[in-house]
Amino acid sequence: MAVATVETHRWTREEYERLAAKGFFPPGKRVELVEGVIYDMTPQKSPHTTALHLAQDALRALFPRDSGYTVRCQSPLALGSDSEPEPDLAVVPGSILDYRDHHPTTAQLVVEIADSSLFHDRKRKIPLYARCGIPESWLLNLIRGTLEVYREPVGGAYQTRIVLHAGDSVCPLIRPDCSIRVSELLP
Repeated sequence: MAVATVETHRWTREEYERLAAKGFFPPGKRVELVEGVIYDMTPQKSPHTTALHLAQDALRALFPRDSGYTVRCQSPLALGSDSEPEPDLAVVPGSILDYRDHHPTTAQLVVEIADSSLFHDRKRKIPLYARCGIPESWLLNLIRGTLEVYREPVGGAYQTRIVLHAGDSVCPLIRPDCSIRVSELLP
């Protein structure tokens, strides 16, 4: 008996954006494109939303509007031809208006907040950020109450992974003069 070969269609960012523009995804449906695959995102639980706002406040204090950087919340990054993830937070160069006609193609720092999305964030998105040369990625692990800090992307993988706990502090690479207590990020 012959077995048919079945292949998965890998979407490009251009195809994905056309689908969205034509209303393919229902209003309010949260999806993102990661390496050619369109993933449905799970609804946010209250601890995730609380952590998102805490982290956003902490980063905006370090990167005010006149800092040369913008803190974007759950907004697309145009990473290559087949990925348009929406990190929970991204610190990107420039001002808000620099991105009125296109999404940023890089970031200095991305933050993913994970509870039910832990596997997806750790195994798919963090490696994607490394492959795209983003210098630093944080994974706020709500299950363990830790902050995983990934740095030094070389050859498509982060070379450094540091796990910080509530009593620790973190200094973003682009603001080594400033620190954030991990406890300030946790709900």
